[in-house]
Amino acid sequence: MLIQDLDTWRHSHNFVEDRSHAERSTTWVMLLTGVMMVVEVVAGIVLGSMALLADGWHMATHVAAFGIAVFAYRYARQHAENPRYSFGTGKVSVLGGFASAVALAVVALVMALESSMRMLSPHTILFDEAIAVAVVGLAVNVVSGILLHRHGGHDHDHDHDHDHGFAHQDHNLRAAYLHVLADALTSVFAIVALIAGKFLGWTWLDPVMGLVGAVVIARWSWQLIGDTGHVLLDGTADAAVGGAIVRALECDAENGIVDLHVWQVGSQHYAVELSLVTSRPRAPAYYKQLLSHIPRLAHVLIEVNPSRVPTDPAHPG
Repeated sequence: MLIQDLDTWRHSHNFVEDRSHAERSTTWVMLLTGVMMVVEVVAGIVLGSMALLADGWHMATHVAAFGIAVFAYRYARQHAENPRYSFGTGKVSVLGGFASAVALAVVALVMALESSMRMLSPHTILFDEAIAVAVVGLAVNVVSGILLHRHGGHDHDHDHDHDHGFAHQDHNLRAAYLHVLADALTSVFAIVALIAGKFLGWTWLDPVMGLVGAVVIARWSWQLIGDTGHVLLDGTADAAVGGAIVRALECDAENGIVDLHVWQVGSQHYAVELSLVTSRPRAPAYYKQLLSHIPRLAHVLIEVNPSRVPTDPAHPG
């Protein structure tokens, strides 16, 4: 009987959501980007264009980032029930997003350095060939963005942030999408600069556009590093979640929360540990029921302490 009772109270620590659509989309984007990378590297060597060659190797960093994203999805899914992970593998996708954000920062740094060098030492540009390849690269980026956005839409809920309709919790998908945006932005800036250079002779615009793109990409990277780093370091969850927990418990009888910890253990799951003092102690299951209306609370641990203050006989509790 005891064993059966223990099984009743045990619960899963699998906080990994079904991200199969996002995983497939990211895999396709990785393959498309890889093909485009090879095309640009070969074109750069054959046409003698350093711009195309540099952009091809620049795209290699994006291929690596997409590979990290795909690996994170698969690893999290395959090890979701592994007892070695106390709170499951929900943070693996966040770790993948953090790694991709660092790669994005490296891309911005390389772009800034290369653009600065080109301002000091301009190169001869094969405008027609470079424009053609840049247009093809932009087309690949548009297709990749549509894949990630459309298939990512199957995995989000009703809480959207400002990042193009993606759920802010899936940092792995967001990182992949930012890499696509970075590539698209680079292609757009390159096309504008190359057209201006060809028809107006503004060859200086090419490195300037590179610096502008580097600044924008660095800003995206910094935001993503901050978001993912906060989750990886078990930073306090959204204040609204903590506030909802406090209101739900302290509005019931004479309860007071003396210690509260809320942190993210998956892309859409929170763990809660709290200690409360009450004049009417009840079983922890009672207090968990009071929190049942708050979404995403997947792991809740409650310590109940009886109040040491004697009850006023004139006002019995």
